[in-house]
Amino acid sequence: MAGRIKINTEFIKLDALLKFASLVNSGGEAKQLIQNGEVLVNGEVCTMRGKKIRPGDAVYVNCQEVIVE
Repeated sequence: MAGRIKINTEFIKLDALLKFASLVNSGGEAKQLIQNGEVLVNGEVCTMRGKKIRPGDAVYVNCQEVIVE
């Protein structure tokens, strides 16, 4: 499943995006998935919770992809 999430700022941090897009239920769950290397940003594993995600970036986790606009 692919979705699009619109942000109204220059960027959003990866862990916040996962919660904002309802890909996880909590910040703790986001932290765990990121630390375990289960989150892809633009096709590459990302283990940085604070990674700045900007419009045009694609995030993939739990068999779901979100494109940030």
